[in-house]
Amino acid sequence: MNKEIDTATGASKHHLEEIKETPVNSPWPGPKGMIPVTSGQAEDANVHNRAYLDNILVEMRIIDAVEPKLETEFFGRKYASPINLAAVSHLNKVLEDKSRKPMQEKARAAKNLNVLNWIGMESDAEYRDIVSEGKDSVRIIKPFADHERIFNEIKVAQETGAVAVGIDIDHVPGTNGKYDVVDGIELGPITQVDLAKYAAFADVPFVAKGVLSVQDALKARDAGCSAIVVSHHHGRLPFGVPPLQVLPQIKEALGNSKVTIFVDGSLMSGYDAYKALALGADGVLIGRAILRELLDHGTAAVEDKVVKMNEELSELMMYTGVKNTTSFDPNVLHFN
Repeated sequence: MNKEIDTATGASKHHLEEIKETPVNSPWPGPKGMIPVTSGQAEDANVHNRAYLDNILVEMRIIDAVEPKLETEFFGRKYASPINLAAVSHLNKVLEDKSRKPMQEKARAAKNLNVLNWIGMESDAEYRDIVSEGKDSVRIIKPFADHERIFNEIKVAQETGAVAVGIDIDHVPGTNGKYDVVDGIELGPITQVDLAKYAAFADVPFVAKGVLSVQDALKARDAGCSAIVVSHHHGRLPFGVPPLQVLPQIKEALGNSKVTIFVDGSLMSGYDAYKALALGADGVLIGRAILRELLDHGTAAVEDKVVKMNEELSELMMYTGVKNTTSFDPNVLHFN
């Protein structure tokens, strides 16, 4: 059974068929079944993401403000910005022009920008080709029912110089209430014991991606994860709480554990990124924000978009007296 995949969420095609039956205008490019339209209804967690983000307002603290520095450290390495390129998948299958490889183009953009590039579900051979075009990367692995496949993909990531590796803890159920199947490959549950084994096996920092509760954040910490991504995987969870809404609780619960906190979820601008960082994230992941630019125009367009987002982030930091990416103050935010 070979199912097409959503490039951003990794959702198998059957996850989208109900949506496809009811045409909805969508801002996302690409063939049907590969990049889904969202329903726009109450169960669509992305609707709540956007509403929550847009109702966070910012006070001004301009006296003594200076031009901020965006340099940020992740996993012991320094990057030009706290903005990371998120773990999308299968983009090389999307375009009619098969001479182009958007996954490699994205890797080159990250290298040129000196930002961290995250890579989703790809074969080992394709993964090697992608990272050869870039610089630093994080490989995110699916929760395969075959655990040996997970261990093998961790090994390949390490062999190719990944700065970290992780697993999509949130991609377990399919919409039929059973374990999902992606690209014909069966997925399975993730226990805390499993997570601890993967983290112990990895020689690089291990990431739990898809944390949306204090409970899972603490389990990931106790399993030995060096980082988490607060996320609902672009709306995999119906009625999912906005990641930014639970982020402060997770930040407080992790306390001084030194777990790095990344966040994603409808972050479309540098202003959105600012709000995520002010609420407690160490870094943000952007996927949908660069998707159209990447597929339509490639590396240069992604670079232009991220430069613009960095400018917006820097603008709000200056307006609120934030000197660098370690000095955000959540008290500057007001919830409308």
